[in-house]
Amino acid sequence: MLIRDVKRSSSKWIKTKGPEFQRFNWQDGYGAFTIGQSGVPALKAYIANQKEKHKTRSFEAELVGLLKRYGVPYNEKYLWG
Repeated sequence: MLIRDVKRSSSKWIKTKGPEFQRFNWQDGYGAFTIGQSGVPALKAYIANQKEKHKTRSFEAELVGLLKRYGVPYNEKYLWG
């Protein structure tokens, strides 16, 4: 219920930010990842450079790479809706 509520309220909020966001929709599923306190600086650096990084590597390729790197089983059929 928490994820549903977050997705619902953030969807309503983003749609108030301009006409270019009126068609915004979340995908059906979601993923959740955790890090330890020692990983916070690297995560902040990743977020700061995310836009630039995605110019050369798609989100999809990056996600699949992370799943493989950490041995998380997945089925691509369920990743992209």
